[in-house]
Amino acid sequence: MLADAQGPQPSARNAFKNPLLYSSFLVGIVLLLLVWTLFSRWQDNQSIERRAREESSRKQLEYDRVTLERLGGKDLAIQSFYASPGSIHKGESVQLCYGVANAKTVKLEPQPNAVWPSYAHCVSVSPPKSTTFTLTISDASGNTEAQSLQVTVE
Repeated sequence: MLADAQGPQPSARNAFKNPLLYSSFLVGIVLLLLVWTLFSRWQDNQSIERRAREESSRKQLEYDRVTLERLGGKDLAIQSFYASPGSIHKGESVQLCYGVANAKTVKLEPQPNAVWPSYAHCVSVSPPKSTTFTLTISDASGNTEAQSLQVTVE
């Protein structure tokens, strides 16, 4: 009877009736969703950046290929050789211009000034009479190519 006199005994609290448990579980799920969302967006950004780098690399490779072809490719070549003007009066000078691709040495005859491999280079000359100039180039393998042009002195 003593037990009845004290009133009803508080029952042991059930763990499933604890609101802190449910709210902690809910916060945990929200945090997992947040982490998953951030990770998937990071992964998507990495994929986009990788594709952009690959595309940029592909475009640069294409640009380099086109530039190499425009500059003469891999072959030894005299791309241009001309005189400006082509005809002069005695005592005047003329510009001999040339452009070569993949040359190791360049020789311009008859020419007292030094010349070198270049995609665009001009040399000033004053021939005393009509002269034929010859441009000879060679590569590291010993292959040579030559081209001539006439400068007329009136």
